[in-house]
Amino acid sequence: MPKVSGSDSDAGKKRAISDAAGVSSASMEKIGTFASLRIPNFRLLLVGTVLSNAAQWIQQITLSWLVYDLTGSGTMLGSINMVRSVASLGMIPAAGVLVDRLNRRMLILIENGWLFTITLVLGLALLFGHSNISYLFVFAFLGGMVQTVDVTLRQVLIFDLVPRSLAPNAVALIQTGWSLMRVSGPALGGFFILWFGPGGNFLVQAGAYALIAITIIQIKFPARKSDVVRSSPFQNIQEGIHYVAKERVTRTFMLMGVIMPLLTIPIFSILPPIYAVEVFGDESGRVLGFLMASVGVGGIVGGVVTASLGRVEHRGLLQLASLFLLSLSLIAFAFSSMLLVALLLLALAGFFEIIFLATNQTLLQLSIPNNIRGQVTSIVNLSMAVSPLGGLLAGVGSDLLGGPKMITIILASIAAGIAVFVFLVSPTVRNYRLSQAIASDSAGTSAGSSP
Repeated sequence: MPKVSGSDSDAGKKRAISDAAGVSSASMEKIGTFASLRIPNFRLLLVGTVLSNAAQWIQQITLSWLVYDLTGSGTMLGSINMVRSVASLGMIPAAGVLVDRLNRRMLILIENGWLFTITLVLGLALLFGHSNISYLFVFAFLGGMVQTVDVTLRQVLIFDLVPRSLAPNAVALIQTGWSLMRVSGPALGGFFILWFGPGGNFLVQAGAYALIAITIIQIKFPARKSDVVRSSPFQNIQEGIHYVAKERVTRTFMLMGVIMPLLTIPIFSILPPIYAVEVFGDESGRVLGFLMASVGVGGIVGGVVTASLGRVEHRGLLQLASLFLLSLSLIAFAFSSMLLVALLLLALAGFFEIIFLATNQTLLQLSIPNNIRGQVTSIVNLSMAVSPLGGLLAGVGSDLLGGPKMITIILASIAAGIAVFVFLVSPTVRNYRLSQAIASDSAGTSAGSSP
């Protein structure tokens, strides 16, 4: 009879998890492309996240346009992006502590309210004719600080609101929404500048933050008990660093996450304007728009495909394969001289990029204990600190090597070589299965309480 009792206990746990998430245990067994959308709380989180992504893309376009319009200086444009990056990086350790120590509903409302306030104030200032470059730098700094908290918190909330079995599907849908805004966000920002002007554009963004607050209020956050408040914030940061340092799976997938911002994302973000002008002879900006949009379209398809994988087991191998094929797509893109072929290859690269990102984030988050998820997530997000370095490598390489093609081939070849190397030497990644990640009940581990 003990065996029957154990089965009943397991079934009870599954029912409790599913009930807390707002989905029946029967529906948990059916993991389709949009399975996570059956959970009302996740639907609200997805809507809020898409709105947040839209606001950020519109803000990026508007801020860049306004800085260049006021100064005519590419250096100033780069400087304001650097200010935002420095503010974001400086807040990363504190962001994790805030996420784990504070009430998450209150925290997301506070940071969203802060973004609403500074965006509204800047929009009104611009509408009343107070166009000063110093205001834009202050705005970029304050927004960068809060944005770090927002990114960390939204990554953590996915795993608060859905069962572990649905986490891969939920992450893929969030990434799909990000790709959708990657396609439409810049275009919306450009149109809104024409329709409303820069000041009106910031008011549109403020309206998006108001809508996000409405979605947050409707989310039913699960009750949680955290031990991190019993120690000092400095100790919490140490615990996050200590956990990443000693846990092989988390450490390995974190290091895999460094590859994208260092080697491949700069090809998407820094080099397209150079390709548009020097390779495809674009003087109007239309080709640049097509290049950027094709990556986003591929990402949307990649997100839907990843969400449809269900219980496909070999996620570590999938991560390596997607990185390798992404790299090959970028190398082929560098050799292409026909615009249509180039667009198709960039779409293919965007497709594999999202599969890699969604898989990497899923396996990382499933390896982190619930009670220190915020602390460890903020440490993991330090991998994005190499993004400015990647952009510098891409830009300088293009100047030194006579154009964007050779540096694209070099960076993508290094990424492909890393994928092959990891496949050969790391069974941790090569043999890692989704069932391992889901079955490991991170919430019950004691790693989070390690000194």
